[in-house]
Amino acid sequence: MLILLYTKDEVSYDRFHAGVNQIYRIIPVRTNPDGSDASFGGNTGYLQGPKFTAALPELHSFIRLQSGNEDIKKDNEVTSQELLYVDSNFFSVFSFPLLGGNPATALKEPNSVVISEDMAKKYFGTTDAIGKTMYFKNKDKFDPMLVTAVARKCPQNSSIKFDVLRPMLVSDADKNNNDNWFNFFLNTFVVIRPDASIKSVESKMKSLYEKDAKETIRMMADKYGDKTTTTYLLQPFTAMHLSKQFSADNGLRDASNPMYSYILSGIALFILLIACINFVNLTVARSIKRAKEIGIRKVVGGDRKQLITQFMGESFILCFAAFLLAIVLVQLVLPYFNQLSNKALSLSYLLDARLIISYIGLLLITGFLAGFYPAIILSGYNPVETLYSRFTLHGKNLLQKSLVVLQFSLATLLIITTITIYSQFNFLTSQKLGYDDTNLVSVTKSNLTRPEVKLFKETLLKNPNILDIAPKNAGRWGTVARINGETQVEFSYETVNESFLPMYKIPIIKGRNFSESFPSDTSASVIVNESFVQKAGWKDPIGQEVNFWYNNNKKYKVIGVIRDYHYASLNEKIMPQLFTIKPDNPYGIAFIKIKPNTASTSLKYIEQVYKKLFPINPYTYVFKDAENVRQYESEAKWKQVMLFGAILTIFISCIGLFGLSVLSAEKRLKEIGIRKVLGASVQAVVTILSKDFLKLIIIALLVAIPVAWYVSSKWLDNYPYRIHLNPWMFIAAGILVILIAIITVSYQAIRAAIANPMKSLRTE
Repeated sequence: MLILLYTKDEVSYDRFHAGVNQIYRIIPVRTNPDGSDASFGGNTGYLQGPKFTAALPELHSFIRLQSGNEDIKKDNEVTSQELLYVDSNFFSVFSFPLLGGNPATALKEPNSVVISEDMAKKYFGTTDAIGKTMYFKNKDKFDPMLVTAVARKCPQNSSIKFDVLRPMLVSDADKNNNDNWFNFFLNTFVVIRPDASIKSVESKMKSLYEKDAKETIRMMADKYGDKTTTTYLLQPFTAMHLSKQFSADNGLRDASNPMYSYILSGIALFILLIACINFVNLTVARSIKRAKEIGIRKVVGGDRKQLITQFMGESFILCFAAFLLAIVLVQLVLPYFNQLSNKALSLSYLLDARLIISYIGLLLITGFLAGFYPAIILSGYNPVETLYSRFTLHGKNLLQKSLVVLQFSLATLLIITTITIYSQFNFLTSQKLGYDDTNLVSVTKSNLTRPEVKLFKETLLKNPNILDIAPKNAGRWGTVARINGETQVEFSYETVNESFLPMYKIPIIKGRNFSESFPSDTSASVIVNESFVQKAGWKDPIGQEVNFWYNNNKKYKVIGVIRDYHYASLNEKIMPQLFTIKPDNPYGIAFIKIKPNTASTSLKYIEQVYKKLFPINPYTYVFKDAENVRQYESEAKWKQVMLFGAILTIFISCIGLFGLSVLSAEKRLKEIGIRKVLGASVQAVVTILSKDFLKLIIIALLVAIPVAWYVSSKWLDNYPYRIHLNPWMFIAAGILVILIAIITVSYQAIRAAIANPMKSLRTE
């Protein structure tokens, strides 16, 4: 039920909009001259939406959507607020209901703002906020904005979620600047006429782009050496959420991987199937206890059809009772499941007609699968044999034995993959990053200037708990430059000062650090990492030139080389990196090193200083080491999911093994009795009953280990920095499975071994 809720939510994303099948996102695909992919992404610029819509009759309208952050002032408190900039016809395309306001005009005026009901309650204390004023920061002052509409809370299954909407304002200069064909920073959606051919529209967009951007394409090739070609595709709006190639980002939320749904659904179906067949095993194994009942029913006139109906009825009653219990359990564990899956699911989802039909189908199929085989077997018993206790269970039980192999193969597979995921997660969170991230606090301040850094640092260092402060640009910058003549290198572009590398304890392996003793460092010097040197092919990097040819042919000298460090997560390979202290580049983050065990007092002091120096800026901070760990939240949640899957599979597999051991003991009662009369010990009897099952477990291990090795290797291939599969993982999993199997079988084996042999040997 939980997994059906999860999967239903995943596939239902964005389908609540009216006319959603006509809404598409414009996707640019860039290709290198050799035909390889240059880049994939869902972002476009200012021009694609209006130019394509104006020229192509198949396009009814367009909407551009860009994410951003603005500072909002309430009383004397300033906070940073995430918002969306959208075109004025936003509510005519997307079906977000309003509590109040006119959807057609709510975003017409430049100073208008639309807020969610949650934002209205937070800012004004009521949802009756239309006509009220909010204050948004504009440079060094706060401008008033008029609330023109209040929207209901966005649905859980929406890729677009917002608390604040502002009109997208595009200047005439940007509208007429064809260079904007090559700026990709927002999402563009178009509404396609129902009778339009998508392939035809994509072909027309290609022709229009090549014609309209012809001069810009030539200029980009001449000035920047950009030889890539761009083609525009249309992505269905409903396909964004689960797209692996063009995911939902930059203002779009909750992008997911369909593999999660496939894995969870596979686990759910397999566990349910195992449980059904286990029920068959247990029912058949205990059927000897009901043999006389079946014989009497047949003697007094009961036919096989009636017996089948009875046993199927019992199966459905049991399944229905389990079904009701499952609903209660779902309600109890749903909060934790939501936390694990990053969802906000509720039982109100059960009111969905398709989901109700799915659950009813689940109940009927489960009841049928669990009851049909036992009903056929039990209804076929000979009444004479059963009434005279001459009934025995015949056959080699190949179905049950095959199931045990299958169950424990899957259990072993899940155990090994769980161990692999745990080991990789521990590796990601404990691996040395190449720099010191302990006791490092990052404080965000947009457009942090050099004088502000100097004042902030001087004030903070008055506190002995503050050891140092170093600024850096906010976010991740990337650009290209030429080296060795015409060779281009793409790299991560960092703006720092001379304190950054010493604070991070990043070793300089060649050359020197930036220094105030060399005034030319601000205008003519850069530091690069080992990956940059390797990419450039330099043997002696000190003194080499890096040419920013597109910026007035500005050239910089390499004065130092640092050892590679993981400036991004370990999910990404270390790429070329370049550092500058260029005065024109703004800072956005201040890293503050504090003494160990002084977090509480140091943070309080930092906040006081920040609010005193920057009173109109919001104060936020984060510890760098905690931020690094949060990069692996997905791995952390999936290790828990796989652990639960492994435990469930092992538990249910043990139930099946227990059922089969009961069946085996029932079949061999007389044999056990004879062996005991002839002097066999309890240990000998237990060994005889257990060895056949151990053979099945060993077969399961032989089947599962190669598969587990292949699956784990493929999963680890997604990580540039990964653990190596060690034999101990497979040995530990094998020992664990064997121990669990022995414990499960031994209970029934010991019980049979200590039973009185006279009872099993007595005949009537």
